[in-house]
Amino acid sequence: MLFAPGGPQSPRRRNRIKAILLTIFIVLALYCLFFANSKPTRRSKPHTAKFEQGRDTPHGVAAQDNTDEQARAVTRKHKEMVVASMEDDDTSWLSEFFPDWSKSIYVVDNEDAPLTVTHNKGRESMVYLTYIIDNYDHLPDTMLFIHSQRYQWHNDDPYYDGVPMLRNFQVPYLERRGYVNLRCAWMLGCPVEIRPLTDTHREDVHAGEYYKTAFMELFPGEPVPDEVGVSCCAQFGVTRSKVLQRPRRDYERFRTWLLDTPLSDDMSGRVMEYSWHMIFGQKPVYCPTAQECYCQVFGLCDLECRSDGSCHNRYALPPYSSLPDGWPYIGWNGQKQDPSHGLPET
Repeated sequence: MLFAPGGPQSPRRRNRIKAILLTIFIVLALYCLFFANSKPTRRSKPHTAKFEQGRDTPHGVAAQDNTDEQARAVTRKHKEMVVASMEDDDTSWLSEFFPDWSKSIYVVDNEDAPLTVTHNKGRESMVYLTYIIDNYDHLPDTMLFIHSQRYQWHNDDPYYDGVPMLRNFQVPYLERRGYVNLRCAWMLGCPVEIRPLTDTHREDVHAGEYYKTAFMELFPGEPVPDEVGVSCCAQFGVTRSKVLQRPRRDYERFRTWLLDTPLSDDMSGRVMEYSWHMIFGQKPVYCPTAQECYCQVFGLCDLECRSDGSCHNRYALPPYSSLPDGWPYIGWNGQKQDPSHGLPET
């Protein structure tokens, strides 16, 4: 049987079908080559870093780019010790005896330390101000601002030991008051340490003659007080709510003053030492009786105290500012002593 030209079996029709099939094959091959092995790109959800209450990047250390860490919810710290230290100071006693307190330990003479200050001036004041400024938006509920060494002459303890002093500290009283000094003995600072309007030069460690000018720079527009008194030596407790009664710019102004003042390191620090209580809302003379202070601040309510701000077997001004090697078991005269009985030998 003959077929008409151009029918389904004609060579021309077969060539056209082959060409179509070849084209389809090439297209499929190209698709597989360029697209089949590609995985669809998953759109990432936008990540918003959470500013964690009570958790901050240490001053001087860059924040880690870690989304899991940023997203982790952390509640604000309840209580924290803010510590001014130097590189050679042993601060291990704080972790040993006070594990329930968070700690921010600043090392002022090591620019590579996790926590440090931009300029080491004003003694502990530069640390305290730096901490407040850097953590202003997420401060803990309760803060103790302290020095680093366990044994130091200004600790209010018979053997100048920071452990019993801090163990006895009454946090509920601080929460009610907002600010308390960690020293009850009146020796050095109370009832009056500085008379800004009349003081002249006494000795190189006394800030009286400089205090009037410094006060006007620190507290512009406020009347210069006739008298200033507070027990030394710039260790105190304060609550978050009390700190926040001042705007951050006030603390920035205080730190700028520290950086710019021509006063020396120790003299500028001394001005701040006798200003902290006013920064936190107290009157220029803040000298509660020793008996009241020991009872409310440290829970020691059965002491025999005198009107001069001293209490029996609580504190005596040491003959030197540096404690002997081997203290408290070696006394001032080099002889052995028992820290469990009374005041050390003087």
